[in-house]
Formats: sequence, structure tokens, C-alpha cells
Amino acid sequence: MRAGCIESSGAPFNWPIPVFLSIQRGMRGCPSAGYDGRTMRTRQPDIREGGRQMGVWAATAVVTGEAISLGIFLTPAGMAKSLGSPALLGAVWCGMAVLTLAGALCFTELAVRFPQAGGEYIYLRQGFGRRVAFLYGWMAAVVMYPGVAAALCVGTVPYVRALVGLPDWLAAALPALILLALGAANYFGTRLSSGVMTTLNWLKVPVLGGLVLWALLSGHATVANLAPLGLRRAGSDPLMGAIAGAAISAFFCFGGWWEAGKIAGEVRDPRRTLPIAFTGGVLIVTALYLLVSFAFVAVVPMEQIQSNTAFVAQFGQALFGAWGGRVLSACVVVCVLGGLMVLSMAVPRVTYALAREEGSANHHAGPLSVFARLHPRFGTPANAVLLQTGVALAVLGLGAFDRILAFIIFSAVVFLALTVATLFRVAEPVRRWWFPIAPIVFLTGSGVLATMLLMHSLWPSLTGAAVVLFGLPVRRLLVGGSDSVPAVVQENSVS
Repeated sequence: MRAGCIESSGAPFNWPIPVFLSIQRGMRGCPSAGYDGRTMRTRQPDIREGGRQMGVWAATAVVTGEAISLGIFLTPAGMAKSLGSPALLGAVWCGMAVLTLAGALCFTELAVRFPQAGGEYIYLRQGFGRRVAFLYGWMAAVVMYPGVAAALCVGTVPYVRALVGLPDWLAAALPALILLALGAANYFGTRLSSGVMTTLNWLKVPVLGGLVLWALLSGHATVANLAPLGLRRAGSDPLMGAIAGAAISAFFCFGGWWEAGKIAGEVRDPRRTLPIAFTGGVLIVTALYLLVSFAFVAVVPMEQIQSNTAFVAQFGQALFGAWGGRVLSACVVVCVLGGLMVLSMAVPRVTYALAREEGSANHHAGPLSVFARLHPRFGTPANAVLLQTGVALAVLGLGAFDRILAFIIFSAVVFLALTVATLFRVAEPVRRWWFPIAPIVFLTGSGVLATMLLMHSLWPSLTGAAVVLFGLPVRRLLVGGSDSVPAVVQENSVS
């Protein structure tokens, strides 16, 4: 899951059609809006580096990138052990896929209506005003996503050490070095970072597909380990608790599909690209999770699963013998680095959008204005990238990322639900075959998940909500209390 200047770029899902005007390469500072006499609408500038550079492959890689990360190796094992039945395991994955696809349809519509950098920040500002949008940006840029990035970097270290022997001092420094390398790649241009991100995330598909295929062809996977499909194995958790826990785990395994909306301002032909990226990406993620989960269970019987982390070693040993640890470690590193590239691209776009829009509303530069500037040469939100990298390094140094993630999950679900609810508040009514069914499905599912999180971890959830609400005095200090939505934001009409 999901941070920083990430949300307003609209690469993810829906289908309204945006009208974009070119912005000169090398434009300095924060671009100003211009008036289009033909449409009588205000033009909203995009993040540019020689134009919109991300096509279908790159946008789809954003959707799949964060969803297919470390969790694909750890979560299915825990779910299988808790549920104790292959049929229940498949049902939970499929149910969460339906919920995710419903959300993807909604985000696609929003991303095409508002094809600008910033994603959820832009959508929430349109639906619920600047205060709510700022709270999301505060949570994403300063609290949640830096914690996610730090946690993933730390989680990668044992797998890197399994591949190559590292001295202790280098292993300790490796998470910080990864964060610095990601920041540099995003600082020096969208073309570079997009190319690296796309390559890493599409590489996951043949890597994971190869694992499944080898499990089948090598004879290590047996149907007998899956049968009987509906019978729960001994040692399974109580049914309702197991389903609730598995549903929450599956929801956050899919997490990250919404990041494409944050980079929508850099996507070519958003009307065509974003629907393919969102729906296609979710379907790819669903197929891989189902295939990998059943391959795991077909190789290592459910009753033999000990723990999430031990299972990776069990599976690797069963498939590749003494080389199992290294092979699985290489797969993990590829998947995690792809997810980190998505985060490092998306989060600064949220910060950039927040700083730009708050500055335009208050008619003064203010302390946020420094993050609303594009690099004069590279065309990237360079200062926002530096902020994202710096905060992630600070969180890493404090060692607080585990607590941050535990506290902020509930608030993240609430903001996702509010974002989808924006579809009921837009000026132009939604005219899609799936409306209002898709948003109702997603809102219902999000409500159930939020309730389960409160029941399971009430005080961490409330503490996280308090941290998010602390963004209100921070906003008043930085930009004042205005909550109006200026006419500068363009909503593309949808037929």
C-alpha cells in the first residue's frame, strides 16, 4: 500500500475523456493555468517532460507494481494456514478481486475526468473540499507512504543477503541506499523512472508464471495436496475469524492498484489508456495471486505450513532443493523493487498537486510553494521527490515504520471509500453501465473492512485517525483555512 505526492496523477482506472494542451518543456516553477477560449474552461497544466510519456504498458505496470510485492510470497501462506481449505482460499481471493475491480472502475472514471497528477488528492478536493483533500495528502506524503517504503526496504535486506553475502555494515545501510537510489531515479526524469518501473513490474509476470509452471512440470505440485477442496484441515483458525483476517490480508495484498491515478497527468491518451491499465492490471494481479496461491498449496500441503516467513524457505526447498533459497530470494527482490519504484513515482505527485492547488487557492506562495515547482531541466517534481525521500529516511532512522503502518491502515480504508463516494458528488452525472452498482459494492466492502479493523485494533485505528486529523492545524498554519474549490480545476465531460 500506498504516499507523498502520489495521488493526483490519474493513471488508474476510469473512462471520462480529458482535453490536454501541451506545456513547453523546461518551464520553470509551478505552471500557471491558462484560459481556453474555445471551451471557455480553465486549462490545468500537467507534469511534463516533453509531453505525456507513459503509455498502456507503463500505466498497467503502476497498477500491478505495488500489488505484487513482498505480500505475494508471505500472505497466501498465512491465509491458507488460517482458512484451512483451498476452496475458502480461492473464494476469498475471488471475492476481493470483485471488490477491487469495482473500485478500479470507479477510479478509472475519476482519473479520466481529472487526468492530472495527484490522484486521490484531486478527487477528494472535488468531492469533499480542500480540508479533506489536505488530510489525505498529509497522511500520504508524511505518514503512510514513507512508512510503507521504509518497511519494504528493510524487508528486502534478508533476501538480498541470501543472494549475495553482505557485511553487516552494508546490510544495515542497504535500506537507506535503496531509498536514495529510488529518489535519484525519480529526480532525474520521468522517462528514466518510468522505464525502470515498467521493466521491473512486467518482469514479475514471467518470473511468477515461471514458478507456477515449474511447480507443475517438475512434478512437485500434486492435486492430492488440494483435495478435498472444501474440507478444512486440522489446526485451522475459527471460521469467522479466519475469513475476516484473510479478507483484510487479501485487501491489502491487492493494495496499490489505485496508484495509477496519481500519475494520470503523465499518461498518453488517458481516455484509452487508463481503463485498460486499471481493469487489465487488476485482472493480472488476480490471476497471479490465484495461480501462485494454489501452486504453493499444491507443493506444500496446508497442514505442513508453519508460518509466513518459514513457508518461503519450505516452498523454495521443495522446488529447487539447495538452490531454493536463492531462487525465491531473487523473485522477492524483483517484486519488491518494482513496488518501491511505483511508490517513489506516485507519492511525490500527490505532494506536488497539494502544494500547487493550495497555493493557487490562497494567492500567495507560502511554505508549500517550494514543492509546487518542476525541475527546469528534468520536468519532474524534484522538491517533492526530495521531501518524500527525506521523510522515508527519517522514518527508517527512527525505526517507526511498523507502528505507523499499524496505526494508519484504518484511515487509508476510509480515504479510499471517500474517494469512490466522490462519484456521487461530481457535477456531471456518471453514465456508465456499472454505475451505481460498482461504487455501492466498493463502499459496502470498505465499510465492512473498516468495521473489522476497529473491532480487531480499536486503539491503533483511533490513534491513526487522530494523527490524520492533526493535519487540520498543520494546514491552517501553512495555508490558512480556505476550503473553496477554485475554477482552475477542469472536469472533462463524460458522455
